[in-house]
Amino acid sequence: MEFLMNLENILKQRKKELPQGSYTARLFQEGEDRILKKIIEEAGEVLLAIKGGQKKEIIHESADLIFHLMVALVEKDISLEEVVEELKRRHK
Repeated sequence: MEFLMNLENILKQRKKELPQGSYTARLFQEGEDRILKKIIEEAGEVLLAIKGGQKKEIIHESADLIFHLMVALVEKDISLEEVVEELKRRHK
């Protein structure tokens, strides 16, 4: 979880500073529609990887999906902690 929190902080920094040459900064600049398209694309790739059954590919595509979901959460000013709290609430 610590790595994800660090990644979240990096994403927030990229959104604020928009460093030139940063893929993440470009996503933020291109806006919500572009970010959402990436989530849809990556979700489809996860499904295909799962269907294909290759563990390495499933892990790779899942990492892409989680990354782009995190970008969307940062775009909407929603923290991973808030998402985790919702999962905890549902678990009770």
